[in-house]
Amino acid sequence: MSVSAGVQRPFDPAQALRLARETFGTEAAALQALGQRVDGRFAQAVQRMLQVPGRVVVMGMGKSGHVGRKIAATLASTGTPAFFVHPAEASHGDLGMVTPGDVVLALSNSGEVGELTTILPVIKRLGVPLIAMTGGLDSTLARHADIVLDCGVEREACPHNLAPTTSTTAQMAMGDALAVALLDARGFRPEDFARSHPGGALGRKLLTLVEDVMRSGEQVPRVPPEAAFGTLMREMSAKGLGAAAIVDAQGRPVGIFTDGDLRRRIEAGADLRSASAAQVMHPGPRSIAADALAADAAEMMETHGITSVLVVDAAGVLTGIVHIGDLMRAKVI
Repeated sequence: MSVSAGVQRPFDPAQALRLARETFGTEAAALQALGQRVDGRFAQAVQRMLQVPGRVVVMGMGKSGHVGRKIAATLASTGTPAFFVHPAEASHGDLGMVTPGDVVLALSNSGEVGELTTILPVIKRLGVPLIAMTGGLDSTLARHADIVLDCGVEREACPHNLAPTTSTTAQMAMGDALAVALLDARGFRPEDFARSHPGGALGRKLLTLVEDVMRSGEQVPRVPPEAAFGTLMREMSAKGLGAAAIVDAQGRPVGIFTDGDLRRRIEAGADLRSASAAQVMHPGPRSIAADALAADAAEMMETHGITSVLVVDAAGVLTGIVHIGDLMRAKVI
């Protein structure tokens, strides 16, 4: 048997839009007020998190627990070791996950949720610093905390002022503010973020090197400057990259010839049958080091409107070639 949540009224699109705008306005105003109230206690919380040798243990019940999980994940992915512990499970053994070198970040809008207040004395006996994010500044949680971050809101966005909406937005924003301040204090760089996200687009861009995607050895189309035009075209066709490097006796590239160069020469009416590679090549080819980021090769291609970049070593000797198709397959672009 289903339980009715009330009498459903005919859907009113205008009413839905009005409530959406009111929700945005209510939550935006709460965040602005939060920004005006934030004070030295925030800096103390950041400093405490920086000083502890262990992890940030985030706790919260209900909607605050969902927000807490997100905050823990954000901290962990931005250089601050953190994890979430459910307060109810903590009372049945999971509190053993908290060690003396940790700091606890506890979330509760009221500051009086039973599952959390029950374990506060144990946290204090462990000597673990306690940072509270709450709207109940006179609550049990606030009284036990070493540092209290005021996340109070004037009202929820819920029309009945009941469902956690504005309050959870304020908690989320405070958590993001902590994460941003901490990553800045730790000197956390985009490369560090990428190492925590190797499967994401940013990870691929910041961790994939040219040597990971380039063609090398016999896969690299190359001919000497004196090579006949027919030899040049056969090399291009055999390697299937639409380009060939022209290299000197030491193996250093002195030019490149591409399908685009061929098209432009034919459109200009040039007779290429008796030409040498040196006569048709484009001098000064773009090159990159094997240990450069593949994203840099992609940027070079975009900037200069080309589809291939030659790869050279410290002595300028050709060691490979990277094609736009290689970057696409590696999902760098």
